[in-house]
Parts: sequence; structure tokens; C-alpha cells
Amino acid sequence: KLTERLVAQFEGYEPLPGRKLNGKLTLGENIADLSGMAIAYKAYRMSLGGKPGPVIDGYTSAQRFFLSWAQIWRRKYRDDELIRRLVIDPHSPSSFRANGPISNLDAFYEAFDVQPGDKLYKPKADRIQIW
Repeated sequence: KLTERLVAQFEGYEPLPGRKLNGKLTLGENIADLSGMAIAYKAYRMSLGGKPGPVIDGYTSAQRFFLSWAQIWRRKYRDDELIRRLVIDPHSPSSFRANGPISNLDAFYEAFDVQPGDKLYKPKADRIQIW
């Protein structure tokens, strides 16, 4: 059931008009990204030993954690390359890899005060938690 929901989430993304992601093709990597982020965030919080992390340049430690994740996926594709990848690549395109998993993590909502109407908002009942 959880995997079906994750497939549906990623199949709802349309990187180019008329070109949607193949949630079944990318499922394994999407599970890895979602569970990896959940575990990494928990490990990060544990490393703080119950203390708040520092605020640097106006960003909390939680915000910087998620911004760091997003930065590693910065990429621009040419349309023909993106179309090719949508057919054969078991990885979701970078922007969807960055945003898809974190839209399921409560910690992301808390870090950025994400509210209904915000672009990445998903109701709590719709958030997928693998671990």
C-alpha cells in the first residue's frame, strides 16, 4: 500500500507537458531517498544531543539540513535529455528527487512552517512514511 502511494505521488509529477514520471520505474530510488532522508534527519537530531543546532545566516540547523539536500540536486536538463531519462532512468529527475521525498517528512514542514496552499504542502494523512 505504501509503495502504491509513492508510485502515485511520483506519477503525478509532469516535468514536461505531457511527460509524466514513471513511478514504477523510479520506485526503488524514491524509497531509498525517502527512507534515507528520514534516517539521516533522525541521526542529525541525535547528533545534537537534545540541544538546538546553531542558526547561521538566518537559517536554523533544520532548514540548513533540508537546503543542503536540495542543493545536491541542482541541475538543468535539455528537453531531449529529460525525455530520454524519463524512459530509462530509475532515478527521478533532480528537482523531483529533491522535493518529492521531503514533502513526506513532518520535520520539513516544521523547519519551514509549510502550510496549506504552499507549493510542497501535503496533508499529514497523505504523507508517506516508510520508516
